[in-house]
Amino acid sequence: MSTAGNLAGLMVQVMLPLSLLVAAGGWWAARLGEGGEADMLRTQLNRLVLNLFYPAILFAVAASTPVSTDLLTVPLLVGLGALANGVLLYLLLWKTRLGEGLADTTRAALMLGGMFGNTFNVGVPVLEYFFGAGAMRYAIFNDMFMTMPVVWTLGVWIATRLGSHAHGERPDLLHTVLMMPPIWAFVLGLGMQYTGLAYPPLIQAARFIGQAAIPVIMFALGLTIPWRRLVPRSEVLTVAAVKLLVAPLLVWALVLAISSKPSEAQHASLIECATPTFMTSLMLAERFRLDAPASALLIGWSTLLFWLSLPLLMSFGLFG
Repeated sequence: MSTAGNLAGLMVQVMLPLSLLVAAGGWWAARLGEGGEADMLRTQLNRLVLNLFYPAILFAVAASTPVSTDLLTVPLLVGLGALANGVLLYLLLWKTRLGEGLADTTRAALMLGGMFGNTFNVGVPVLEYFFGAGAMRYAIFNDMFMTMPVVWTLGVWIATRLGSHAHGERPDLLHTVLMMPPIWAFVLGLGMQYTGLAYPPLIQAARFIGQAAIPVIMFALGLTIPWRRLVPRSEVLTVAAVKLLVAPLLVWALVLAISSKPSEAQHASLIECATPTFMTSLMLAERFRLDAPASALLIGWSTLLFWLSLPLLMSFGLFG
């Protein structure tokens, strides 16, 4: 299929359904009114996804997908992209005029949002469009081996050291990570696979439950975006541009330097790098007393600009 045909298919089959889910969340938030009920609903939906839907799909994929070097390429490359973004954003927000007048809590909130992408909820539909139904495994292994451990170590360090020095919470990181249901679901799935105890009907039931994760979280994303306050701020737009373009282009250059013919996993890494800001950045901002409104603005702008950045990167041939 030509690039134009691929782009048209991607927009109609993936971006349009995702956009309608986000728009439905925004419409529902407008009905409920900003704050109050809308925030409560967003919190409840996020908890439902974190504690049930997301662990279910993690368990199903881990129980049926052998770990391979190819799979582990994805978290490695996406992690390098995130670290590169972090270094660039630190320089931009702390060492240039872009960050002048901004509080450390704002800088840290933007830095976190510019490093980590919505690699599962946005990444999976795009991955599956290009590489088929099994491509979800790339996003899941990236989440387990890069996003979760790095966010809850380096991400929390950024929040507590670069952001809210005096008042931020200083959690027991190991305890926090080990108590997360997705971690246990993934480990249990791998354990059942490698001990030969995987029970196909159980895996299929978990897969059915987990299919609710993306629609529900995209609806919650619509509840999260501050539609009435979505004003263009230079620092937010700059960080959004870094998130959407810099990491995938840097990783693409690295891939071309080490491989004459990029593999499917390497192309998948580029899609993961190109995703907009992850919603967990707002949760971290709220938990560690960073600038939550700035975080919500970044989520909103990066998600909207993803409509432009994805076709641009696709025209460069990054996704195969």
